[in-house]
Amino acid sequence: MSPAAVAVVAIVLYLVFYRYYSRFLAEKVWRLDPGAVTPAHAQRDELDFVPTNKYVLFGHHYASVAGLAPMLGPAIAVIWGWVPALLWVVLGALLIGAVHDFSALVLSARNHGQSVGRIAERVITPRAKLLFLLIIFFLVALAMGVFVLVVGSLFASPAGGPESVVQHPEAVLPTFSLMALAMVVGYLHYRRGWRLGPLTAVAFLAVLALTFGGLQYPVLGVDASVWRWALLGYALVASLLPVWLLLQPRDFLNSLLLYLALAAILVGLFLLNPEFAAPALNPSPEGAPSILPFLFIIIACGAISGFHGVVASGTTARQLDKETDARLVGYGGMIGESFLALIAVLATTAGFASYGEWADHYATWEAGSGLDAKLGAFIQGTGLFIHSWGVPRGLAEAFVSVVVVAYALTSVDSGTRLLRYNLNEIGATFNLRALENRWVATLLAVAAIGFFAFFKVDGKPAGLHLWALFGTTNQILAALTLLAVSAYLLHMRRPVIYTAVPMVLVLVATVTAMIYNLADYIAQGNWALTIVGGIILILALWVVLEGLSMVRAHREARRGEGVVASGEGE
Repeated sequence: MSPAAVAVVAIVLYLVFYRYYSRFLAEKVWRLDPGAVTPAHAQRDELDFVPTNKYVLFGHHYASVAGLAPMLGPAIAVIWGWVPALLWVVLGALLIGAVHDFSALVLSARNHGQSVGRIAERVITPRAKLLFLLIIFFLVALAMGVFVLVVGSLFASPAGGPESVVQHPEAVLPTFSLMALAMVVGYLHYRRGWRLGPLTAVAFLAVLALTFGGLQYPVLGVDASVWRWALLGYALVASLLPVWLLLQPRDFLNSLLLYLALAAILVGLFLLNPEFAAPALNPSPEGAPSILPFLFIIIACGAISGFHGVVASGTTARQLDKETDARLVGYGGMIGESFLALIAVLATTAGFASYGEWADHYATWEAGSGLDAKLGAFIQGTGLFIHSWGVPRGLAEAFVSVVVVAYALTSVDSGTRLLRYNLNEIGATFNLRALENRWVATLLAVAAIGFFAFFKVDGKPAGLHLWALFGTTNQILAALTLLAVSAYLLHMRRPVIYTAVPMVLVLVATVTAMIYNLADYIAQGNWALTIVGGIILILALWVVLEGLSMVRAHREARRGEGVVASGEGE
């Protein structure tokens, strides 16, 4: 089967599952009510709670959850061949990831826009809330710290020196211009009542023109560390501004940029009509861990991600205009991310001239899993597809690099806002009034991100040193979110099989992978990863035990109801 045919089959599956399966979940499991009052209306404050057009919110949510992960994870996982990566990216997203995102969004919307961690206090046990909040804090702070490192590297370029495949100083001008344009759009639309369509069209055309301008005027000579400090400052300001002023319109414009990029890549794929350079299955690449369960962990956000549940129950639920919009935003948003991961799979398996070239790039696990290798393979492969319909190769790759940077930045400021919410909830749990202050919480959130970006452990930034824990922690959080969702549905006496079965599958795969990893860390004498990873595993298993305790209590209560009913019947 050719890559173009694979893309067609995947798109058909996306349409069929969205049309039928997401409707089934919406109507039969969650019973969405278009007349329900959402937190965006009930708690409207023009800062975090703002009713939003569902298409704008889709773009905001999509941009917030995408980040770099769906581009990078599949670019590593294809070392095992394109078939396993493709199957998990498409089917895993449709049956598990999209269900997770959609369910987390509805759950939060029905609980005052609270995070899944806060809701766990009521649907599981009070102890579960704190365990959730601690795992979320570590995961988000670690991920955002590494994203700051990555974007700083993408922006940096030595004056007059050679650029690597992960240095794209031409992305600086359009990226920062997009922020300014987004603030103009947000102000004129929400405060002056200007129509969104014309504003968006003008801003979007300006971004495209500035992408070309970035090629002519790259920002050179700025060190990566300077950019990282600047990004922390940006995250601080962006997370404190009202969501309608920067975050929401910037994410919406970002999503339009990605739609154009995906369309251009897809058209290029059909025009070029390449063959797969990678093997369909490569079960034992040199130095790689076992394909099972690590395929699921490496692909991560391309199929399912705990971070998505944090976003859905953090910022997105507070902007949901109607409860029924959750189907498009939650389930549809994960389909969008899966499609981006699909493009990454195709770009890194069909974007090479020959098997020999692909085999050189993925000769060993170490060679194929480095940052340069992952980003380089994605940008160059997608650039080749766009180039096939006449766009100069340099401009095509610059355009893709702008999209990559824009989405990484989106995750950074959304993540900072989520950390602020997380610290607010930790403050409420321990009655620490200072943490409930949004200024204090934001400063601490930025400090935590800065720790992972700048603090050195054995000569390496703490974020990179601990990054090996991100995949398993992220997937464990996804399993725990599905546990909280299943607990809620159980209390509501709704079908739980559609969330409980995915929860068990993800939990078993992730715990198995983490145990394997901990054994390796101990053998290597890497005590930092061993200790932190061990703590995360203990916290996760503790939440599971709390969940089992809740199920047992629920069954006993139901049995008691049955006894009472039987006695009344006599």
